[in-house]
Amino acid sequence: MDSFKTDKIIYQDGEFIMQKAAHFNFGSQTFHYGLGAFEGIRSYETSNGIKIFKVKEHFERLKLSCEKINLSFDFDIPTLIKDAYYLLEQNELKNAYIRPVVFAEEGMNMQTSSKSHIVMMVWEWNSFYGDNLLRTCISSYEKPNPNSTPVDVKITGNYVNSVLAISEAKKNGFDEAILMDMNGYVSESTSANIFIEKDGKLFTPQKGNIMAGITRSTVMQIAKQLDFEVIEKNITLQELKNADSGFLCGTAVEIIGIQSVDDTIFPFNFSDSIGSNIQRVYKSLVLDKLSFEVII
Repeated sequence: MDSFKTDKIIYQDGEFIMQKAAHFNFGSQTFHYGLGAFEGIRSYETSNGIKIFKVKEHFERLKLSCEKINLSFDFDIPTLIKDAYYLLEQNELKNAYIRPVVFAEEGMNMQTSSKSHIVMMVWEWNSFYGDNLLRTCISSYEKPNPNSTPVDVKITGNYVNSVLAISEAKKNGFDEAILMDMNGYVSESTSANIFIEKDGKLFTPQKGNIMAGITRSTVMQIAKQLDFEVIEKNITLQELKNADSGFLCGTAVEIIGIQSVDDTIFPFNFSDSIGSNIQRVYKSLVLDKLSFEVII
């Protein structure tokens, strides 16, 4: 991943500049306190040209993230969408990952800055995990309590939790970590939502203590069209490990099957699972080969 090559063009406060010419105020509250918001957005090369999947929804969530932490968002979403496409063009990218970040002005008094800035970077992106099923573990770290910080939006400071959890998992020989919430229920992985299959139904953690992602919503729409029942509920660790199969979903990871949780291997071949069916439809959807209306 060449995300930080200095010969790339980035977008900063409405201007397209070389990354090496970018400027950042090291007095920013984002740098000192993690008071910032970001998004992860995917573009795909399709037969109808380059398409950014659910781009409007992502920028709307970026705005919501800022509102949740009282960070100003004085940016026009249609303009940001247009500029995201232009940024891809300037960097000659098609299948790419787009990362907009809203960061705060300087301020050491820990009161929310009255002004913010936006930077947007892009880089080539194919597969986050590769094609292999994931070996996951239950993390020793918990998902943050929603009464301590907003967990349903993408706040920069929140992701220290994810960095610690994935680093621990990798150190112990796993591909990914699954975090429990403060009540001991399954929450999500370090950067994706989780679904499990049991007795022909899909189950996913209910809203409240999770980041209910845009891809999660898309998966639920696809499942409905394919006539698979999806139940949102609190999922215990025992229910997770007793599942027939499971998968993670998110913008960066797309849809990827889970092989195991700790030492427990799911009994179903992922290729025969509901998740595999949804994975195939999702791929066609992002590549603009079908719409929800024609899923059969």
